[in-house]
Amino acid sequence: MYTEEKQKNTNYGSIFVYCFFSFVFVGGMITYAKPYYNLQNLMDTETVIEERLLDMEKSGVLPCDLRSSVSGAARNHHKLSTTVREETRTRPPISYCVKFESFATMSKLVTGNGDKYESRPFSAGGYNWTFLIYPNANKPAGSGGYVSLYVKIDNSSLITTQNEVYAWIKFLTYKSTTDTYHELHATEAQRFHLFKQQYGMLNFLEIGYYQNAAYGFIFNGGQSVFGVDIVVSKPSGTWEDVSYEENIRDPVLDWRITNFSIRDQVSYTSDTFSSGGRNWVLKVYPNGVGSATGNSLSLYLLSASNQKGYVKAKFRVINQTPSNNVEKQVDGWPNAKENGWGVDKLIPLADIKDPSKGFLVKDTIRFQVEILAFSKTNSISN
Repeated sequence: MYTEEKQKNTNYGSIFVYCFFSFVFVGGMITYAKPYYNLQNLMDTETVIEERLLDMEKSGVLPCDLRSSVSGAARNHHKLSTTVREETRTRPPISYCVKFESFATMSKLVTGNGDKYESRPFSAGGYNWTFLIYPNANKPAGSGGYVSLYVKIDNSSLITTQNEVYAWIKFLTYKSTTDTYHELHATEAQRFHLFKQQYGMLNFLEIGYYQNAAYGFIFNGGQSVFGVDIVVSKPSGTWEDVSYEENIRDPVLDWRITNFSIRDQVSYTSDTFSSGGRNWVLKVYPNGVGSATGNSLSLYLLSASNQKGYVKAKFRVINQTPSNNVEKQVDGWPNAKENGWGVDKLIPLADIKDPSKGFLVKDTIRFQVEILAFSKTNSISN
């Protein structure tokens, strides 16, 4: 009798050790197979394993007799593709939320409705949508042991507005143990149209996680929460039309400044003039600006409406003898933050003050600007 009992105990001990190490091995495989799942979920899983082993050791139940509430699919977490991201966040869903008072009960009830729960219609981004939740295994086909989540756009929205809609979709579920939301989302906006009215995640999260409160996805006696963010990418309502204008209408402005020798302001600005359908002004620094200060006259062309862009123009200081005019060309984008397009050193001050040079006549100096081309930008609103 003693020998039989000892042998029996020895066998149980061997089985216990064998199953324990088998369980540890499986736990290691879980960790390896779930590289994308967050650390909290792994810690939760390990805690449950430890608690089960302690309970079994006390009760004498062999560990291999344990029936885990997490399905085989849950133990082999789905590896995400490069187009899907998994995140954890505290912010609730922004578009719509569904709470089941009992996940288990709803799983049974929807078997008569194509194994899906379809939410009430809701509005997001100016369109009407419904939220579809599939809580049962292999529904829809190919989902295996996963919960599947989808959104569907109302086709009447497409007919009355436009033929296609692009939207960023994020699916979420609440995890009570960490007071956070588990989120899956595609890295690209999804295209919806009359022939593709829904989009979703076939493998959102293993059903097994909704069958054991220890994982946090069911709580308060079986409640579960699912949500969705829908951010519609609307076509631009305002855009620019940029053109290059040549053969400018009324291209030349002639500007005279009298009493030039007694002018004591740093700069002077002409009256507004029109050329090529745009308004401009000229700005002169009689004593120069920047590196030209004290040695050369500086002249600039400015947009009266502060437009920026490409400009090609010729600046001239007119001489009594036309063949002696000083001329320099500007060709490019604004070359000064405040002064637009221009030339710092257009003409030396010594040449202006020398009567024999013929630039200052009766204390009057004459400038010309000829606009040859410019880029034109028009704002258009839909």
